[in-house]
Amino acid sequence: MADPPLWFDLHIFTCTNRRPNGHRRGSCAAQGSEALRDYMKARAKELGLKRVRVNTSGCLDRCEFGPVIVIYPEGIWYHAHNYADIDEILTVHVRDRGRVRRLMLTEKHVPPKNETKKALKL
Repeated sequence: MADPPLWFDLHIFTCTNRRPNGHRRGSCAAQGSEALRDYMKARAKELGLKRVRVNTSGCLDRCEFGPVIVIYPEGIWYHAHNYADIDEILTVHVRDRGRVRRLMLTEKHVPPKNETKKALKL
């Protein structure tokens, strides 16, 4: 039996999680991720990018580096702060299948240790 057809080749998840104002880790929504997601959806259509789905995501746990975007199936993580960043991700990564190195989150982008876990020795 053959595998079912894929609906999309790429899923682009954009964190739109909102924490309370003043939260020590911040949140992607407080940094404008909802507007960036909306722009990305419209821009992907304008660019004629087929078989690409721009999705809303809850917390991706990289709040300090947000707004955060992750593209699957590759599992490439980005942070974007303006429409120009979104345009670059859509053209270089999605359309041209390259990478936008300056916006990629890497192993050095680790959230701070949770003080509660440290206190409980978890």
